[in-house]
Amino acid sequence: MKPRRRRIATRQWTRSAVAYRTRSTAMIKKTSMKKRGRLSLRKQRRSRPSQALTSIVGCRISHLWKDGNEPVTQWKAVVLDRLPTHPPTYLVKYDGIDCVYALELHSDKRISKLKILHRKVSCPQLSDAHLASSMIGKVVEHRFEGSDGSNDKWRGMVLAQVPVMNNWFYITYEKDPVLYMYQLLDDYTEGDLCIVPDSPLAEVMSETDEDDLLKGRYVKYTEGDRYKKIGKIILQVLASPSVYFIKFDNDNHIYVYDLVEKIY
Repeated sequence: MKPRRRRIATRQWTRSAVAYRTRSTAMIKKTSMKKRGRLSLRKQRRSRPSQALTSIVGCRISHLWKDGNEPVTQWKAVVLDRLPTHPPTYLVKYDGIDCVYALELHSDKRISKLKILHRKVSCPQLSDAHLASSMIGKVVEHRFEGSDGSNDKWRGMVLAQVPVMNNWFYITYEKDPVLYMYQLLDDYTEGDLCIVPDSPLAEVMSETDEDDLLKGRYVKYTEGDRYKKIGKIILQVLASPSVYFIKFDNDNHIYVYDLVEKIY
């Protein structure tokens, strides 16, 4: 399944619910980290979740979205996970949009008529489990077809398999460090994804080797000399321990940054 046109989301959840752009040039300045803990991408130390909070993880949902004076729009999505640092917030993949959003589905006033369409998402069996495992943590070039028929290559890193949809993979890009998800095995088979030669081996962490030192800690995002915002560390990528998911205040995207050496 060749991705015909990559959908790059804007930095903000706009009044028209979703907008797109073709490039992102924002960069993050490394934040001084005196303590580095180990947060798992899939499992975090957390209190026992209530049935109400966990019941929609892995489900297909629909809801209405109304922001300000804009018209009401309807959206369908899959609920991927909930944030251990803030349990009311869920990671959500909307139909037709490639990036992952973080939303408080039960309490966001812009969301109404939330419905569960299917209790659990069914996923086909992996066509090549060995390839799926071997590409995690690797630097890749991902080819996309532009609206004018041109082929653009995006350099990025494969972060992990999506927990509730194991034939999908989390990925982020140098040009746009937002969390995306694609069916990368299909792209690899069709020649639209290649692993960069001499890509370093992933330093895979054990999911039981966890530490809460960074859980909920804050970082500062700087763009140029003026624009700054504060974000919270959410998760650590098992395949690359210096790479973290970050959720910024008043922004519904998940950002992916290497807080030690470089930006992915």
